[in-house]
Amino acid sequence: MKYAILGDIHANWEALSAVLADAEEQGATHFCSVGDVVGYNADPERCLEKVQELCGDDVVRGNHDHYCSREDNLNGFHPLAADVVDWTRKRLDASQREWLGNLRYSRTVATFLLVHATLDNPHMWGYVFDKLEAEANFAYQMNSVCFFGHTHVPLAFEKAGIVRSGLYTKLKITAGRKYYINVGSVGQPRDGDPRAAYVIYDMVQNVVELRRVSYDIKGAQDKILAAGLPARAASRLEIGR
Repeated sequence: MKYAILGDIHANWEALSAVLADAEEQGATHFCSVGDVVGYNADPERCLEKVQELCGDDVVRGNHDHYCSREDNLNGFHPLAADVVDWTRKRLDASQREWLGNLRYSRTVATFLLVHATLDNPHMWGYVFDKLEAEANFAYQMNSVCFFGHTHVPLAFEKAGIVRSGLYTKLKITAGRKYYINVGSVGQPRDGDPRAAYVIYDMVQNVVELRRVSYDIKGAQDKILAAGLPARAASRLEIGR
């Protein structure tokens, strides 16, 4: 089996469609998502429907999914993100909001685990950028491999006695070790590479591969501006920040 693992799509249809075309070329047989299907970009309905179709229940809740599905106060949200959450709430129908609101915070798929942010307090939306932050999650990780998102930065953490971390392109999964792997962002990369990011997990070869895919950034930007969403949401796409 080959799983395409998608994260932080953030309503970017142009990026998602390019990633799905690449996943098909790579022979992906299954799809799942570490959350944040919506937010920031201008195609929440279309992206949500495609994720429902491809992933079924194999999706976990991201913070934007959470807040777009309910009327919670947005104090503490970055003003740009809050503006888009408010806009997205008006775009989604009741059944779409219900689906987002019913997503689990973590989920086991096949032999691996999905979470959007952290395993210790998944509802608190903490960020994992370094080994110390990853160490707290390994204590809660019963599976060998856990995929996560939220930071929009693809990093891998490996625990074999000590915790090692770093960038990756291909990662061999070794028995007896634990891996906490950020799959990057389909819809809003923040590592300086504007190409869409996602992961292929070949469960036969035990290899995790980070894929980068070019897409129609201008098309996504034009939609953001036409929708009246913050211009910063459009401009950041071309610099990957």
